[in-house]
Amino acid sequence: MNRKSVGIRQMVEFVLRGGDLDPASTGSQNTALEGARIHRKLQKEWEKTTKKEVYLKTEFEAAQEKWLLHGRADALHLKDDKYDEVREIKTSALKFEDLSQNTLTLYFGQAKVYAYLLMEQNDLEQLKLSLYYFQTTTEKLTIKTIDYTKDEATEFFENLLKEFTWWIEFKAELRSKRNISCQKLSFPFPQYRQNQHELSAAVYKTIYSHKRLFVEAPTGTGKTISTLFPTIKALGEKRAERIFYFTAKQSTRRVAEETCALLGDNGLYMHSITLTAKDKITFAEEQDIADTENPYFLGYYDRIKPAMKDILTNETLLTREVIEKYAAKHTVDPFEFSLDVSLFCDTIICDYNYLFDPLVYLQRFFPEKDPGNIFLIDEAHNLVQRARLMYTKEISSTQLDKLIETYSPQTKKASRLLDKMKQLREQFQILKEPMRNYRQDSLIVEEEFEGFKNKLQHFTDFINDWLQEHPEDESRQEVLDYFFQCHSYLKISEFYGPEFRTKLTYEQDQDELRLKIFCIDPSELIDQQLQLGGGSILFSATLSPLGYYQEILGGKDSSLAYRLPSPFSPANLAILVPEYIQTTYKKRAENQANILQALKMMTSAKKGNYLVFLPSYSYLTTIVTAFCQEYPEQKVAVQKNEMDAKKREQFLENFQSDLVEPILGFAVLGGIFSEGIDLKGDRLSGVAIISVGLPPNDPELDTLKEYYSHQGKDGFQYAYQLPGINNVFQAAGRVIRDEQDHGVVMLIDARFNQRRYTSFYPPHWQNYHAVYSSTELKTTLANFWKHK
Repeated sequence: MNRKSVGIRQMVEFVLRGGDLDPASTGSQNTALEGARIHRKLQKEWEKTTKKEVYLKTEFEAAQEKWLLHGRADALHLKDDKYDEVREIKTSALKFEDLSQNTLTLYFGQAKVYAYLLMEQNDLEQLKLSLYYFQTTTEKLTIKTIDYTKDEATEFFENLLKEFTWWIEFKAELRSKRNISCQKLSFPFPQYRQNQHELSAAVYKTIYSHKRLFVEAPTGTGKTISTLFPTIKALGEKRAERIFYFTAKQSTRRVAEETCALLGDNGLYMHSITLTAKDKITFAEEQDIADTENPYFLGYYDRIKPAMKDILTNETLLTREVIEKYAAKHTVDPFEFSLDVSLFCDTIICDYNYLFDPLVYLQRFFPEKDPGNIFLIDEAHNLVQRARLMYTKEISSTQLDKLIETYSPQTKKASRLLDKMKQLREQFQILKEPMRNYRQDSLIVEEEFEGFKNKLQHFTDFINDWLQEHPEDESRQEVLDYFFQCHSYLKISEFYGPEFRTKLTYEQDQDELRLKIFCIDPSELIDQQLQLGGGSILFSATLSPLGYYQEILGGKDSSLAYRLPSPFSPANLAILVPEYIQTTYKKRAENQANILQALKMMTSAKKGNYLVFLPSYSYLTTIVTAFCQEYPEQKVAVQKNEMDAKKREQFLENFQSDLVEPILGFAVLGGIFSEGIDLKGDRLSGVAIISVGLPPNDPELDTLKEYYSHQGKDGFQYAYQLPGINNVFQAAGRVIRDEQDHGVVMLIDARFNQRRYTSFYPPHWQNYHAVYSSTELKTTLANFWKHK
């Protein structure tokens, strides 16, 4: 019989937690360390007849498994060599009188379990339970003691265990049904596409061996079903316990949901859940009210278990809409509800940040390594930049100056707060001085400013306590916002090492200093997070060159790599390089007429809808303006700098397959329309990509370049060239979406015919065709479409 374990605190909190959802906790950077320090202080002061950190355990059976229930009592007091008191230490900034009854129930709940185990194992009839509560802001110690009999302890423990066991068995019943259905599940299509079976086999072997697999699977290979299906089969064989499907975009999450629904229609019984960002799923009526007045927060823990039982009993595909439906039905906050119910789900579809962002990752799932967790990471090419940004944080002097201005009229009332803010401002002034003296706008250095960081830590600890002491302060939200900015900065600074740099930016006219920690190499950080699971499969339609992505996405020597050929005939796609057109920055103006002509040739060769991608908004505006002047009869659609979901949809609605009004769209390379959109058939006949997509020169990218150059690699390639060419591959991938599609990709830049770029082309691009004049371009386009 297998044996699992659960902590006493975990069981007590799951069963006994009641009342309101805790308002957004500020959480101090040093809260855990401070709590541990106070524990040690109190324990040291206690007499020698007190045993500290006593390990207690018992076993129970549930769902045909043995369970170990265990924990450490803070202290046990002895009198005449017999235990007579259980002591539990708790700390926070709140006054003891302000603690809710629900909080006290949890605090004493742990002590009651320790008391039961102690009485049961030592044949005791009665004990004292003492709560030692230390208020951190005043250092006031409050001791609350109750007498507790063995009969009371037995009744309490049996009721606690009865409810916890019910949930274990409920979860086990769901898992049993899941496993049986997984074992019976067949591939949901009559046959595998080309190479699809091989990919599924590679995924399964990766899970079996607990390794990492990097896969380039071009559009049309069915990578979602090819990765999900074998992983689900592994669930049924108990080679995995839970699947995490990480994506970068909402559109890809929908594909994963649709795949789970398809498998459900084919007999799979599996709970999948999609986690949606808090600001998107929160009900509208929650937006502008205080936490203490929010009906979805009030009494949340009194209603959460019936809500979880209801949704898990009646639904298996827990999309945003389904979660909102049940959250409204049971009056619980939908975001917190989704997190709580996810613990009972088999597949969790969510954004990268739930694993890789140290500020928001799912701590409830990843307290330590669990080989049962399988990570499927879609659109893995996006993880490089996303990971860098997750480990990049900035703090500004301007917000601090505004806070000082806000509280200055309240000198008497807010003197301590003002003192702390002014002390931090002095630290900013110290950093500003050399910037002023040397008239520098920005400076990037390898070292971290330890002195500033230490002062910032003290400031943040003070603000953490102040926020809890002043819940009604009229400017509290502004202080809270700045607190979170400081807290985030400090949290990221914990990871600081050779892979990080610090950037100072000084705006002289506003006297503003911005201090930024930024990550240049996230490979080790990604590796650490991937170690929290068993097998990991990182896949994308564009993962060229594979070696680069393996290195930068935490690949190891034992990692596996797999590249699938395109399932579509090369004859379906014409990749053309007008070699006579140069689009380097210096050559753009003199080549503009040729660019406009090439675009017109593309749209004239076959009536259809086309997309043009350019490397920046400014260049896009220049080309759009010139094109519309030259060819005013052509209907165009232009991506704007700021586009909400509705405007994006309106942009895409221009691309209709009836071709009543053929459209020429203009968009930014690497932007919202260059990946993740699906315009099949006549909705899109081709794309033109102007320039090789190099990012503009930037001090941070230059630092990246220098970093990799020092490692003996091609720094320019890592910092500029490869991110740019991946954007090109993604944009080109909009054209051929299925077997019936035919189309043109026009790469407008002579550099696309140079070895330093062609060496990165995937196998299905090897038949690209360079053309050397406008006449040859026109002829080549005509010949391609003539045979379609």
